Amino acid sequence: MSSPAVTYFEDVEVGSRHETPAMTVTQAHVNMYAGVTGDHAPEAGLAPPLFALCLSTGLGWRIARPPLVVIAFMGIDWKIERPLRVGDTVRSRSQTMVKRSMREAGVVVEEHQIVDQGGDVLQHGRFTFLVAKKEALT
Repeated sequence: MSSPAVTYFEDVEVGSRHETPAMTVTQAHVNMYAGVTGDHAPEAGLAPPLFALCLSTGLGWRIARPPLVVIAFMGIDWKIERPLRVGDTVRSRSQTMVKRSMREAGVVVEEHQIVDQGGDVLQHGRFTFLVAKKEALT
């Protein structure tokens, strides 16, 4: 049985861009999220603020690049520009901004945007990951 494809620190390229497939948010999505988290929409027709970030993370599993071998999620700096509305079709865009080698791993910083059907940015920010190196695992 072969191992699943993954992306190590050495495979990450600064400047690389990725975009997830789009998904239209329904009231059923918002209700399921609220049922699992207890985080309810601030008003009818809107999604809870963190729902877009969670949705973006989930959609990230659908990009062409195999997932990063993340040792630690080191930080997030996140801004909410406008609410996600039921009926919005969203996707996530990311770009690798920084790559810094350490002994047995490396730090990768990615800029992320959640955009709607019109290309307007709903939320954006930076994720910082500690990513495994191939040689550290062999």
